Amino acid sequence: MNKPTIPQGTRDFNAATIYKRNYILNTIRNAFQLYGFEALETPAMENIDTLMGKYGDEGDKLIFKILNNGLDNPAKQAEVTAAFQKVLEGKTNKQITERALRYDLTIPFARYVAMNYGQLTFPFKRYQMQPVWRADRPQKGRYREFYQCDADIVGSNAMINEVELAHLYAHVFNMLNLPVTIKINNRKILAALADMCGGAEKLTDITIAIDKLDKIGIDKVKEELQQRNLTATQIETISEFLKIQGTNEEKLNTLSNSIGNHPSGKEGISDLQFILAQQTTGNPLPLEIDVTLARGLNYYTGTIFEVKAIGYNIGSIGGGGRYDNLTGLFGLPNVPGVGISFGVDRIYDVLEGLDLFPKQLIKCSTVLFFNLGKDESNRSFTLLQTLRAQNISGELYHEPAKLDKQFKYAEKKGIPLVVIIGSKELAENTCTVKQLATGQQVTFTQSDLLNYIATLESGL
Repeated sequence: MNKPTIPQGTRDFNAATIYKRNYILNTIRNAFQLYGFEALETPAMENIDTLMGKYGDEGDKLIFKILNNGLDNPAKQAEVTAAFQKVLEGKTNKQITERALRYDLTIPFARYVAMNYGQLTFPFKRYQMQPVWRADRPQKGRYREFYQCDADIVGSNAMINEVELAHLYAHVFNMLNLPVTIKINNRKILAALADMCGGAEKLTDITIAIDKLDKIGIDKVKEELQQRNLTATQIETISEFLKIQGTNEEKLNTLSNSIGNHPSGKEGISDLQFILAQQTTGNPLPLEIDVTLARGLNYYTGTIFEVKAIGYNIGSIGGGGRYDNLTGLFGLPNVPGVGISFGVDRIYDVLEGLDLFPKQLIKCSTVLFFNLGKDESNRSFTLLQTLRAQNISGELYHEPAKLDKQFKYAEKKGIPLVVIIGSKELAENTCTVKQLATGQQVTFTQSDLLNYIATLESGL
């Protein structure tokens, strides 16, 4: 018999992990609602035409395609074989696959807005917290199935939306006690750089290469740019651009001197200046201009964000930006939008690695009733239901067993209180409660159990 396994890049979550993940998810959800976003969920699968061509060539390769039903029909074998050959050549064929697992939450959101435009109130602020799937190479901090938590605002060009999202990022990570740097750049600046290096058609080639800088280094980026037919002079211009350093103010001055006369570059610099100027007195945002930030997805058009944890090397734990043309992909032009995403799985890894999770997250049963016989367990179960009715968690040991075995069960599960009702207690209408942490044991009437447990629980 083969040893059971799970697909590479996926994980099982035990109770302790789920409590920690819910701590992150609830923190993010509360912040979304605090900032006026409303909830949305979309299907796990989308029509393949909805997804393909929206993420660039690199992203399209990572989309998990779903095989159609009925491919085993003998009458269709010849057609299916020919269609599979086209799929193997990298083409999408509707005879083989018409649907795919969602790659992110942004494109499904744009599809939703296009389908429901007449029923929405704009600006439309939505949040979405669901898993996504990518056929990526699994490694530390990179999974094939993972959660995204997105907040987006569509129907508004106002730059205050970018400011709101920057504050939303800062709020969440402050609530998680996780120090971060929120890196910002602007695609208009990169568009100006592309224009200086041969034209707007070079933007995608440049941003895809720059987006890999942290992973492959500047020399490999130069090689990739050369492979994308940029000249040595153009590559040197890009290389010098990527070396811009200093404070935010110094970087803005350098950018103004280098691309400030270009219309697109001037707009991008102005956008960054606006965001940096909107700081809360006494509580500045951890914003840092990073000219190397590119965000490889094609749909970004303005400000872009990326969040990095301080003191833990794992890549970005959040990202996003403005995408003013996204719904145009679905026949609905001129709907501006901006959004951010939280990488829950990487945030989990960082909090775990830095030991930042609160110590009292795991919620086990408060009380275990021992099972010491049929009549005794019946009385215990009645009392247990009385506790549960008052929102006190508990359980009854599943079968009669020696005391030692039931004590070990409570200890392994971290249950702090045990209630013992044996034949003597049953006859006298009493019960014995023992605190496992201290060994303290008290016997009193069963009618007083609820008040006693409620008093103890408040101090557990």
